[in-house]
Amino acid sequence: MSIQRWIFGMMALFVLTASMPSPATAMDGDLLLEILLEKGIITKDELSQIKAEEKKREAAKTDTQAGKKSEVAVDLEKKKQETAKTAGQIKQKSGAHVSYGKEKQVAAPTTGHAKKKSGVKVGYGKKGFTLATTDGLFKTKIQWRTQGRYTFPERGDPRNKGAFADNEESTFELRRIRLKVGGHGYQPWLKYYLEVDWQPGRDFDDDSEAASARMIDWRIMLEKFKWAKLRVGQWKINYSRERVDSSGKQTMVERSIMNRVFTIDRQMGMMLYGRVNPGTLLDANYYLGIFSGGGRGVNNNDDDNMMYMGRIQWNVFGRELKWRQSDVKYHKKPTASISFGAYTNKGKCTRWSSGGCGNVSGFTSPASSDVQDGRFQTSGMQFGSALKYRGFAWQHETHWKKIKDSGNPDEGIAPINGGETNMLGGYLMAGYFPHDLISAVPKPLEVAFRYSHVDPNTDRGGDLRQEFTTGFNWFFAGHRNKLTLDASHLTLEQESPSLPAYTEQRVRLQWDVSF
Repeated sequence: MSIQRWIFGMMALFVLTASMPSPATAMDGDLLLEILLEKGIITKDELSQIKAEEKKREAAKTDTQAGKKSEVAVDLEKKKQETAKTAGQIKQKSGAHVSYGKEKQVAAPTTGHAKKKSGVKVGYGKKGFTLATTDGLFKTKIQWRTQGRYTFPERGDPRNKGAFADNEESTFELRRIRLKVGGHGYQPWLKYYLEVDWQPGRDFDDDSEAASARMIDWRIMLEKFKWAKLRVGQWKINYSRERVDSSGKQTMVERSIMNRVFTIDRQMGMMLYGRVNPGTLLDANYYLGIFSGGGRGVNNNDDDNMMYMGRIQWNVFGRELKWRQSDVKYHKKPTASISFGAYTNKGKCTRWSSGGCGNVSGFTSPASSDVQDGRFQTSGMQFGSALKYRGFAWQHETHWKKIKDSGNPDEGIAPINGGETNMLGGYLMAGYFPHDLISAVPKPLEVAFRYSHVDPNTDRGGDLRQEFTTGFNWFFAGHRNKLTLDASHLTLEQESPSLPAYTEQRVRLQWDVSF
């Protein structure tokens, strides 16, 4: 091959390789090679060599571009994964959720396989302020309640001739100041409740310590099944409806004169209870309990005897009647109950109250050295009924109580009343919102009447006490904010039937409010 031909061949190859970036340029290069071959500048072997070199360069360039694209894709994937990881870490951080008014359930956000973390919410409702976790496993309700009361001329219920004849008293008092805490923990059916009384009142001759706070209620309830629940702790035993009805959900300013003698009040122990056959003709509630019998705040029993209590309540129309007075919620369907209960206890107590173990008038105080362990066998029974329908509320109970006194043989003390005392008492009460009958009467106004009696010894005359009370309620926000005015006519029989009974008139005004 001549030098001239070789030079032209190299020039053609240079032009060809320099002009290969696009398919159009590659086609022009092939045409140029064909012209060079036709002119005899290059041979067929040289043409084949040039095309082979061209294919090599094209393949190398394609591999280089593919590698660059792969590296870019890997970089993009890495950045995408890092962004997702950062977002996941941000989502896993859960703060507190605060809401007021109607409580809302707020779920804690989660990503991937991370465990669910619960937040916290705060709210306010009918039972006060609420602090709860968003997973529903823990909830605490906190509420304050107070009663401001004015009475004239008698603060309490006169029970003897001296009380009916004493000086008049005009009294302002904070009757109850309560802190209520309740809710559930770990499971919605594992509930708890406690109540503290901060009432500052005391008599003139009492030490200032008498005004200290006291724990009156504390209990834990296992309520997984409606037909079988368990309660342990200290509370007002479910025996008497009037006593179990909260003092903040009463129709009158205070409970009837019967309550002091016949209630078994607060006790420490345990109780099985539940509701069976709901919504049927056999709808009923039952309560079966065993207690120490020493009343509120007593940590130990005076002997190995226990208090036993049972109550059965038939829900007449297949609807359960709540433990509260006045038909504030205006039952559109009649809701009623008929109940029977009984208890027995052997110990030093003949009466119980929020103050604990005490004695009925005429019986020795349990703190006296004359009262040995297990001296008094105290038993009782009650029959009651209740009804609410279209603003009308009815409630009634009849109580019988027997005290067997063994005396104190070691001290030569004979039994009181020959060893056995029978007591009889009860009350009936009715309240009505007249607005439903007379539209001119304001809707929040309720008018009520109550009669109550106590016969402290059915074998003896001249000691019957009676109460006739008329009351008016103005409900600002149901039982949570109400004003109550009642007036009572109280009587006590004299021993001689020919003599008129002792009488007392009493007026009370009370504002009951919960926060």
